[in-house]
Formats: sequence, structure tokens, C-alpha cells
Amino acid sequence: MRNQKHLLPEISSGSQRTIHSWHFGRASSGKKVYIQSSLHADEIPGMLVSHYLREALIELERANAIAGEIVLVPVANPVGLAQDIQGSAFGRFDLASGINFNRGYQYLTPKLETTLRGKLGTDLVQNTRIVREHARAILNEWQPNNEVTAMKKILQSLAIDADIVLDLHCDNQAVMHLYTGTPLAEATLPLAQYLGARALLLSVLSGDDPFDESCSRHWWELAEAFGPATPIALGCQSVTVELRGESDVGHANAQQDAEAIIQFLMHAGHIEGNPTELPQALCAATPLEGSEPIVAARAGILAFTRELGELIHAGESIGDLIDPISGTVTPLIASVTGVFYARVARRYAQHGMRVAKIAGHVAYRSGNLLSM
Repeated sequence: MRNQKHLLPEISSGSQRTIHSWHFGRASSGKKVYIQSSLHADEIPGMLVSHYLREALIELERANAIAGEIVLVPVANPVGLAQDIQGSAFGRFDLASGINFNRGYQYLTPKLETTLRGKLGTDLVQNTRIVREHARAILNEWQPNNEVTAMKKILQSLAIDADIVLDLHCDNQAVMHLYTGTPLAEATLPLAQYLGARALLLSVLSGDDPFDESCSRHWWELAEAFGPATPIALGCQSVTVELRGESDVGHANAQQDAEAIIQFLMHAGHIEGNPTELPQALCAATPLEGSEPIVAARAGILAFTRELGELIHAGESIGDLIDPISGTVTPLIASVTGVFYARVARRYAQHGMRVAKIAGHVAYRSGNLLSM
């Protein structure tokens, strides 16, 4: 195990933060997994999962059972972790700019498409190596102008040459669910099975350049741009793992989730050994464009009447909005059929607030698909 320290630029005199990456196995093998947690720094479940992953990886390294390199970043966002507003953690947005910490990563395809012309051949393995080299070079040229941008460059650079990237998040209140690129659905289904995910949400473009897409999107876009005569692999399986809800922080869940990730990496050939039998899938993959955000049609007390994980049919209510002054009760009606996979933790809704998500099977939305 090797600890690498990545210094962020000073935001103020005498104040400097550090990102710690822990490296296990053999970096020279050409195989790599990258795992980070709590990019939204007030989402703590991933940190505890990373604690148990580190314990497991230490033992696996001692047994020489790591087939390549596994990089673990337990605290991906020391900037957001230090943000506190009168006793409330504020780790989703940068206070200085208002920008979501999981948006605005480098979109590599345009530069890669230009610089790779004439450099790729018919060897799939060689092409993968060349794409990764050029992606690293583009990121090296990135000149951050503040602490948060420097942090994003460090994280994307650590992950850009990985075969598998797992970005550990959570929702307000939720069941286990995953986001990944549509071309990666088949490869990601085993992870969903080991984790017991209740939704696997797919898109080729979710909008605003989140971290996971910054690592994987260019692979399928380059394959389309260069065509079948120039074989380009899906060189990075990047997945956002939503570890239930913000308050689901406990040893039992974290140990279970860490073990599920270890079994998946064994299944994928990055850890030696025989993985346990794949559990039965608890969900089918569905388009992120089909996920319905239930929006409060008016302000009011939020009283849910359906439980997370339930199958909701179009036209059914998942709860009520109650006006505390007039007493008017407004039901929250789903317009799609799907799994009720996430909801807000607050119980008073402002008019227009997104309060829940239903994983529908039919794509109907477009544009920026992720919540702020």
C-alpha cells in the first residue's frame, strides 16, 4: 500500500488542503481500478465503505491477490468537507462559485478526435494505450485557476487511465441505485446484482460533464467517430454508485457494500479468486431519460404514502402536499410506471421543488437529466 498526497493550491495564506490517494497492487500491470467517495462531501456513506475497502485491500495485497492496481480516494473533496453553515454540512456546491462539485470536468472528445487522427491503427490494445496517453496529455495541459478546479483536475487525472471507475455517492433518502453510460449497461449489471441495486439508470449524455462521464464518454464517442475500421474499446467502465440515503451510515451496510464491490472486482478479473455466485438482479436497466422527477405543484407539508423501492404505476399517488393554512391536500401523482427509488429528506416542499424520482422504462426527457 502506498499513500500519495496531492496538494491543492492555497485558497488563503497559511491554508492548504490535500487529497490522499491510496494505491494497492501493481501499477505496472496495465490493469487499473479507481474508486473515490464523497465527491459531494456531505454524502458520508461512501467514506465508511472506503474504510472497509481499505481494510480488505490491505489483506488482498498481502496475499498478492490484486491483479493490477487499485486506487482508493476515501475523501475526494476536502474543500466541500470543510464547508459548514451554522452547523449544517454544505458539501454539494462550492460556496465560492455555487458550482456543483460533480459538474464541469473536462470533456475530452473534441481534442482527442483531433490529436488522434493518423495515430490509431487496427490493434485494439494498442489503440487503448494511445487514447489513454493522449487523454492524460490533455489533462496535463489543463490550467486550473482556483482550488476547486485543481481538485477536479487531480481526481480526473487519477481516474483517466482506469479500466473501472466507481464514484461513491448517496441521495437524500433512497434505495441503492446506479448511474452509468448506456454502452456500459451489460458490464455494470453484475455490480448492480452484487450491490442489490433497485435501479440502474443509463444515458449517453446526462449533461453538465459529471465526473463519471468525464472518464468514460469519450470512448464510445471516439468509436463512433473513427468507425469500425479503427477498433476502439469501451476503455473505461465508469459508474456512479448511490449508496442509499445520507443517513444510511452504519457498519453493517458499509461492510456489505465493500464486500459487494470486492466480489464485483473479482468477477471482473481485477482481484484474483473465485467470486460468489451472482445474486438475482433486483432491477432491469432503464433510461435516465425515463426517470421522472416528481415536482411539488404547490408549497406544503410533504407526507409520503408509498415506500422507497416500491413499484409505482402511472396515475398512482406517492404522497400528499398539505397546505398548513388552507388545509388543501394535493396528491403527488406519478405519470410513469417504475420503481420509487429516491426522495428528499425535507418534509416541507417549496412550490416547484423536486421531491421524488421514479425509474420509468420509457425515455421521454431530454437536456440536462441530473438534478442540481
